Amino acid sequence: MCEVIRHRGPDGEGIHVAAGIGIGMRRLAVIDLATGDQPVANESATVYVVFNGEIYNYRELRAELIAKGHRFRGQSDSEVIPHLYDEHGPSFLARLNGMFSIALWDSAQRCLLLARDRLGIKPLFYSQQRGNLYFGSEVKCLLAAGGSSREIDPLGVDQLLTFEYTATATTLFKDVRKLPPGSWLTWRDGALQQGTYWSLLDASSPPLVAPVPEIAERLRNTLTAAVRRQLVSDVPLGAFLSGGIDSSILVAAMSEVSPSAPLTFSVGFGDASYSELHFARQVAEFCGTRHHEEVLTPDYLSVLPDVISQLDQPIADFSVFPTLMVARMARARVTVALGGDGGDELFAGYDAYQADRYSARLLDWLPRPLRANIERLARFVPMGSGKRGVGNQVRRFLEGAALPAPWQHMRWMIFLQEHSRARLYAPQFRAAIPEQTAELVAAGFDAAAGTDRLAGQMRCDLRFYLAENILPKIDAMSMASSLEARVPYLDNEVLDLALAIPSALKVRRGTRKWILRQAFAGRLPPQILRRGKEGFSMPMKNWLNNEWNPLMRELLSADNLLRDGLFDPRYVALLMREHEERTRNHSHLLWALMVFQLWRDRFASDVRQPGTLHAA
Repeated sequence: MCEVIRHRGPDGEGIHVAAGIGIGMRRLAVIDLATGDQPVANESATVYVVFNGEIYNYRELRAELIAKGHRFRGQSDSEVIPHLYDEHGPSFLARLNGMFSIALWDSAQRCLLLARDRLGIKPLFYSQQRGNLYFGSEVKCLLAAGGSSREIDPLGVDQLLTFEYTATATTLFKDVRKLPPGSWLTWRDGALQQGTYWSLLDASSPPLVAPVPEIAERLRNTLTAAVRRQLVSDVPLGAFLSGGIDSSILVAAMSEVSPSAPLTFSVGFGDASYSELHFARQVAEFCGTRHHEEVLTPDYLSVLPDVISQLDQPIADFSVFPTLMVARMARARVTVALGGDGGDELFAGYDAYQADRYSARLLDWLPRPLRANIERLARFVPMGSGKRGVGNQVRRFLEGAALPAPWQHMRWMIFLQEHSRARLYAPQFRAAIPEQTAELVAAGFDAAAGTDRLAGQMRCDLRFYLAENILPKIDAMSMASSLEARVPYLDNEVLDLALAIPSALKVRRGTRKWILRQAFAGRLPPQILRRGKEGFSMPMKNWLNNEWNPLMRELLSADNLLRDGLFDPRYVALLMREHEERTRNHSHLLWALMVFQLWRDRFASDVRQPGTLHAA
């Protein structure tokens, strides 16, 4: 189980085996290189812990524990965990500010405790088989131990094609589950219990009321303090720099608190509409960083097996490729890299927030027949070949406005709508899918009831898009490169403050992230602070018509699809034809289908059991 995740920790291995328990880990040495090995234990060796991630407030916790008489053998952040457990029991989880998945064995109670950080920055999968509990940072751990029957979950397939990811607790395997963010799980005498120690539902503090300059200053100081905390490392450290608002602000804060000029890393594309390198250079020069950049021109098909192998729970987001490339580039010089993920969800950075406002004002009042005609007209708007364009955005906007109200906000994050689902799925497969995917989105908005519409949308994105797509993608691609990725925007103190800042200060006079821009005014070039959202993507829609077309045609051939009987080959052929003729952009759905086929092939060579649908 440890060997299959060697990439996550090339610097060492630690295992503890005793009656009824076996826990292990692979170490990426970042803090306390000499004495920071795991598992770690309390003084009496009755509590053993392995964990993945970083605890950023460990120094304060360690000092507090020493004052209470606890004795430490080293200086690592991991060692505070068993001592905190001794002091506070399972409630210690609420004291941690960091990113983590934890496995703690209490031999006196014969109880295993598993836990994840607030927003799920670090992954944790588990499965019950034959009276045993298996768990790991990747599903590959469970498969290596025989901890899964490998039967495909139709709901997981539907979610992958709809959202480009699976939503907790669902995976593509029926008997493998994700532990939800902010949750714990205990296993004692074969009995499993689960609960939460933090949730977005409970994080309801009164809106922050103060003068705007005071809120902006507090935000700047809080984010800068989070960056300072996350610079703690005994190995080289740098930052991903896209040139967008979030990463640029992060680098500006790093430059302010770092004892030396930060290392920054950027990637771009030959297609200028997909490249932001010139913006990244402006920020690097302004902040005085030691900047490194690459224009990505590799053979992506040669990288594809690495991507699919790493994503044992697939994500069909195009940006997995540049994410892996920039992680590999950074790993050549550093072991830890800070990124700007989370800023869009906390401070209203996505186009969808603006589109929702326009939809409410311009379309919602129109009679349905007239709106239907507008939607039909959208189909005749030509698709551009670049990343952005008026035609592309107008079409997606009008198509999204036709969705049911709970789905409207996610118009640009849903890639399989009901009319396509009915035609895509074979009848038997469709009948096996519980009607939960649509309900999942509606429940996300229901959970945010009581907040204003924009706040509800952002909380929904924190729950779904960030936790199930962005963070797993960053973790998987960085760990594939043996690189630790940190996300200061998701620091506990930044998160708490951001949730309390009124929505009216996040989008003001049509400007998204308004309060964040105010907080760092003067600390970045004005043209950077004025920038809109670009996103980290790649020209997949063009590649599927050119370099990747043979692969698409092979993976989605009638022979391949009929082998499994999940999808209608005639409808898939229509999708490919419309995409090749550029009458419709089906790149997201086609790529998701390709990812599923590749994943199935990758994990289909080990086990076959007759009579059931299996992934492997």
